[in-house]
Amino acid sequence: MAKKQHSIKKQEELLKTLGDFTSKENWDQFFTIRGSDDSFEWYAEWPQLRDILKTHLSSSSPPLESSAESGRDTPHVAPEEVRILVPGCGNSRLSEHLYDLGFRNITNVDFSKVVISDMLRKNVRDRPEMKWRVMDMTSMQFVNESFDAILDKGGLDALMEPKLGPRLGNEYLSEVKRILKVGGKFICLTLAECHVLELLFPKFRFGWKLSLYAIPQKPSGNHKLQTFMVIAEKDNSTVVSQISSFIDQSSTECSGSQAREFFKALERENEVRSEYSRGFDIFHSLEDLKLGSKGNLEELNPGRRVQLTLGEPGLSRFSYKAVILDAQQESGPFMYHCGVFLVPKTRAHEWLFSSEEGQWLVVESSKAARLVMILLDSSNSNGSMDDIQKDLSPLVKQLAPGDCDNGAQIPFMAASDGIKQRNIVHKATSALTGPIIVDDVIYEKIDDDLSHRIPFNDVMFRRLIFQRSEGLVQSEALLLREGPHETQIDIEKKRTQSASKSRRKGNHKRFGSHAVESLNKASRSNMKVDHNYLASSYHNGIISGFILISSYLERISSVGGSVKAIVIGLGAGLLPMFLHKCLPILEIEVVELDPVVLDVARDYFSFGEDKHLKVHITDGIKFVREIANFEAADTSTTDCGNENDTSNGNVSNGSSIEVHADGRSSNKIDILIIDVDSSDLSSGLTCPASEFVEESFLLTVKYSLSEQGLFVINLVSRSSAVKDKVFSRLQTVFSNIFSLQLEEDLNEVIFALNDSPIEENQFSEACDALARLLELEKPEWSQSIIDGTKLIKRLR
Repeated sequence: MAKKQHSIKKQEELLKTLGDFTSKENWDQFFTIRGSDDSFEWYAEWPQLRDILKTHLSSSSPPLESSAESGRDTPHVAPEEVRILVPGCGNSRLSEHLYDLGFRNITNVDFSKVVISDMLRKNVRDRPEMKWRVMDMTSMQFVNESFDAILDKGGLDALMEPKLGPRLGNEYLSEVKRILKVGGKFICLTLAECHVLELLFPKFRFGWKLSLYAIPQKPSGNHKLQTFMVIAEKDNSTVVSQISSFIDQSSTECSGSQAREFFKALERENEVRSEYSRGFDIFHSLEDLKLGSKGNLEELNPGRRVQLTLGEPGLSRFSYKAVILDAQQESGPFMYHCGVFLVPKTRAHEWLFSSEEGQWLVVESSKAARLVMILLDSSNSNGSMDDIQKDLSPLVKQLAPGDCDNGAQIPFMAASDGIKQRNIVHKATSALTGPIIVDDVIYEKIDDDLSHRIPFNDVMFRRLIFQRSEGLVQSEALLLREGPHETQIDIEKKRTQSASKSRRKGNHKRFGSHAVESLNKASRSNMKVDHNYLASSYHNGIISGFILISSYLERISSVGGSVKAIVIGLGAGLLPMFLHKCLPILEIEVVELDPVVLDVARDYFSFGEDKHLKVHITDGIKFVREIANFEAADTSTTDCGNENDTSNGNVSNGSSIEVHADGRSSNKIDILIIDVDSSDLSSGLTCPASEFVEESFLLTVKYSLSEQGLFVINLVSRSSAVKDKVFSRLQTVFSNIFSLQLEEDLNEVIFALNDSPIEENQFSEACDALARLLELEKPEWSQSIIDGTKLIKRLR
């Protein structure tokens, strides 16, 4: 009985020590209590590991295919010649078993002095050649390329404490890459949780071959978790290879969600690797570049452009999106060998900084032979520009060309955020959308087109921002002075008069920011949103696409009919309000999931409903699906031979269907616009949410559209692969697809139709028809829409 109580007490003490796997003190206490005679095995035991470890430690490369299939033998080396490191060895017997199998050149390291002393004492006689070192696995005192194999049994998993983030794991894997020889293998036994794979897979992209195995479960065991083996072989090649998986998925079915998440992570990583192989312009790591993935960084390579992620946990305060640009020689002479250009979050999406063509223009003006452009985002918002510059300085020095004078300062340049004044009007938090901001801004510069039409300075805009979408303004409206007589010009005159009176009264106080802010607050109370103007270029682009059905719209208008338009995604309500004003033939229904967004649109952007403009608070996909299902059911009823009396809009089954002047039923959708952002940026889509471009939903859209119906998607993604996948799905469902790529924006507007549309040589005539349909208080403001029609191209 006393022995049992002692055992229970020992187990309780052990459990207390395992609160933090990264704590040296906890592990010292753990091994003191447990002792070296009572070994502790992570994940898998020797019988399940023996054969697979013997194979991979003895061979120079993993057996990616059998000898019979490959027509060659896999080369082997003598076990005693393989120099093996076991980091985080603990008191596991794994090293002892390997030694007894013939692998004599084994070095074991652990940061617990207690366990290293115990294991040395235990093995010094029976295994005299085995080495034991007290050492932190995140900072090992070995020279580069010291080992043929590094065998990790749960060490990486222990370092990847979710609360601490990936810092320790990142430092450890950098050490692994440093001390492993070319041709050597990092063998990692892991539970392969998502946060571990998110670090492990990208870390071994360039210069490594990865293969995956599942460790067989212990026959008598009742294990709930599957142990995986990841083998990374160091290679001189800079080619990015697909990860080879030798796992029978049926063997891990018992692991449920663990296995599903593992295979999802594998699929995502292989997709990224495919993008690298196909030459897509995606973000590299600094380690990738040092391995030569884009040539020798020490040398200038005119015309080279590389996107990378700069900074990592443990090495810098922030992580940065960066672009390295080596100027063309004709851009010289150069003032700097290397320079840094900071782009604030509010401007990172602009064409000048987000497009390759625009970035080369910045390089020319910088007079730097190599320019490192840093695109700041919300993850950097907690630091001042001084903080960011200090954080970046040691990082960008690693990117300077080799012939750059080490003593020379690397100059930092920056683009202004483009905002002269900003006032936050409203803040809200929604359970669905997250933090929402409404602000009023005056830009330092506005479009020439707008400045010519509004002949006064300090044009004010009201913006709607969803903070979950980094750096993107969801909606933007022009603010005008309310009232028939006092214009913005009058305001400017009053400012001048006010300043003159102050000077005449002897008040020499500078008319500074506080006075301006006070005046702006007074003037803002009399400002209103102008629904005759669309500030967002992609909103104009959406309407430009109406030329594809303009003859149909004119025909409906000529007989006094109406066109059913559905807009999924309200935002600030600017697009529906503009459509309501300029195209009276539209019967508009807006579908918005979040009631908080509707309240913001009403209270701060003058959005209003009437009998021709209605809002439904519901799920957009569900809403469209119900229309498609209703149409299918109605068609089925008609096909069964029911005789409907439509003389007054009534049908014999008691339901009511409105009939237009041209004889069409109103159930089918004539125009369907998807304008929603994505809350899950991991999909690679900023707009729309990925569910809206799934093939099942696209088929639902197809069946809900009228014969001449137009489907419009606002598409925002930086990934060419993601865009290609969207286009492929659209082409599977729709026979006619057009695109409008906005020149200075990430947005691309996609148009899809069931019916054969007009040909491109008919665009001019269709454009005239659209211009006749638009009813604007200021007709000249339709020019942006008309200009956009020239950018529409058919996707072949």
